[in-house]
Amino acid sequence: MNTKEYLGKMVKVKIDRPYGSKHPKHGFIYPLNYGYVPNTTSGDGEELDCYILGVFEPVEEFEGKCIAIIHRTNDNDDKLVITKEKDYSNDQIDALTEFQEQYFEHIIIRK
Repeated sequence: MNTKEYLGKMVKVKIDRPYGSKHPKHGFIYPLNYGYVPNTTSGDGEELDCYILGVFEPVEEFEGKCIAIIHRTNDNDDKLVITKEKDYSNDQIDALTEFQEQYFEHIIIRK
């Protein structure tokens, strides 16, 4: 599935790096829930990753709307931006995902 097909749709996410957890290799702390869409394949060969915005406690699963895609222009690994109700501006998305996206060139794709 083309990642753009997720825009505006409800998506079920399995959280493998919950809010407040530590990255196993790079040591930073996740300031949000981070997970993947089960049974998908992204450009990097792994499952399609997702940032969950607006949930400030660790969760194991989440269902929300895909409001944007972070498309890395120097890496073949798109990230879905998922939220329950609130919409976020591109600047807000950049600020909330900077802990990881600061290392990659990217654009934010919207519907």
